[in-house]
Amino acid sequence: MPQGGRHRSKRLHTRIRFEYGIGVDNLIAVSSWALHRTIGTTYYDAPVTGSQGLATHGETPLELLAVPAALRAHGYEAMQLCHFHLPSRDATFAAEFKAALQDADITLLTVLIDEGDIIHPDHGEAGTEWISGWVETASQLGAKRARVIAGKQAHSSEAMALAIQRLNAIAKVAADSGVRIETENWFSLLATHEAVNHLLDEMDGNLGLCADFGNWPKPYVYEGLPQIMHRAETCHAKYEFLNAENIDAAHADACLKIAADAAYTGPFVLVSGGAGDSDWQGLELQRQHIRGFVG
Repeated sequence: MPQGGRHRSKRLHTRIRFEYGIGVDNLIAVSSWALHRTIGTTYYDAPVTGSQGLATHGETPLELLAVPAALRAHGYEAMQLCHFHLPSRDATFAAEFKAALQDADITLLTVLIDEGDIIHPDHGEAGTEWISGWVETASQLGAKRARVIAGKQAHSSEAMALAIQRLNAIAKVAADSGVRIETENWFSLLATHEAVNHLLDEMDGNLGLCADFGNWPKPYVYEGLPQIMHRAETCHAKYEFLNAENIDAAHADACLKIAADAAYTGPFVLVSGGAGDSDWQGLELQRQHIRGFVG
């Protein structure tokens, strides 16, 4: 990126971070995916196929309304919510969940919309409409952001152009709802740092970035992540566990150093419950590692 463009991007990034409530240096938050076993219930919902009921896993599921208080009891201040952990999208439940967040003093950073392919040749329009509806739901829940998938199809100039068109349509819905959308270095369309930067450039500030430590394969992640980390507004600190008691510290340290070198001060969101029996135990191992690194 030309030097002037980099400076403009940094100024825009700083303004957006504070406008959408991301101003706490290196806040450690938790994705509901890291508590997938603890929550114990998945409510399937996807474009085209629609709602497909639920699946339970775990002997004593923790109701979503109890998650904010549990996070606060474990010393966390913020969370992200996977869309498939939401049992209902009606206004009554949204109000109850917002109240649970407020009572526990937990910030809902992002609703993670984990389905939808807006550039699918047959279902792209349906995916765009479905994601837009979930962005509105994110607003009703009080989320500051919604993370969307930029596209699952192979990268091409045509696929990128279509993604930009449809992401701009979603961004308009988001702006009307008071939510900022962001995407992630995830799936085939954004398999390289060049593609991520091109998309963000073309979106001209209407799309944020969640940088994920684990979506790109090794060793490419160590080459690609430094090229996008300076543009990240949030970060999935995706840890790899060697066993119940040990993380892959070398990988985590390499990624955290990339974040530090990029002067990243946004939230680190934990997305793995670990390899042990307790999600909370796995989360604590990761939290202590980040604290040890960033001070």
